[in-house]
Amino acid sequence: MTNDTLYKIKDWVDDLQKRGRITFSFQEVKKRFPKIQESGVKSALNRLVVKTEIMPVLKGFYAVIPIGYALRGMIPPELYINDLMKYLNRDYYISLLNAGVFYGAAHQKPQVFSVITTFPPLRDTIKKGSKIAFISTRKTIPQTWLKPFRTENGDILVSSPELTSVDLITFQKEIGGLNRACTVLYELAESINYGKLDKLFFEYVPTATIQRLGYLLENELEQEKLAEVLFEKSQKFGLKFTKIPLKYSKLTENCETNAKWKIIINETIEIDDL
Repeated sequence: MTNDTLYKIKDWVDDLQKRGRITFSFQEVKKRFPKIQESGVKSALNRLVVKTEIMPVLKGFYAVIPIGYALRGMIPPELYINDLMKYLNRDYYISLLNAGVFYGAAHQKPQVFSVITTFPPLRDTIKKGSKIAFISTRKTIPQTWLKPFRTENGDILVSSPELTSVDLITFQKEIGGLNRACTVLYELAESINYGKLDKLFFEYVPTATIQRLGYLLENELEQEKLAEVLFEKSQKFGLKFTKIPLKYSKLTENCETNAKWKIIINETIEIDDL
């Protein structure tokens, strides 16, 4: 690779920022510089990575590191996640603890950036200590319950408070268990409005999640009104509750059962500090 090749590609990358873009693909560079061999393009991009001017996000996809983030050598995932998912042609949304941040339901920034997306599964990625955890669903992602938030690089999609609340229960393992889920739910409760939910929501969410969520809201988080609305909606749309454990991976012998939500109480809830 010649210095001329490096500077041509560097100038092009610098120009991207001037035009308001901070992401690009390897194929895009190849198309822009057809006379440069593929090995030369790779070498130039690797040099820019070493100089912390760009960051490889996934194979073939890069993010430009603005001056304000140069000392860290990386940029937050929320600045490039929308571009990345468009590049992958995937529906997505930011969820779990990261969604909680947008609604003031987290005391500090989560260490893992959680993204729910469609099948087939994507590998988690770690760059400069920043981890993106991809959680795959076979269901069609419900656009109705996603909310756009503006960032320095355009809008990103975040689960609504209602969808966040059920995801915290469904994917409790990914965030450290029910105690952590309840901690976020406690802060999130004031943003939730189950009254606006329709039948499609209850067809999308596992019934077991509704049962666990309702029980926790009513009996552990002092949110009886929210729980009652959730219960009324679940009955209206024909959900059939069956006896299930509060914590699915724990024994249930000699445990009491909550008659309303049909939850076998096999776990003691303690609110964590996030």
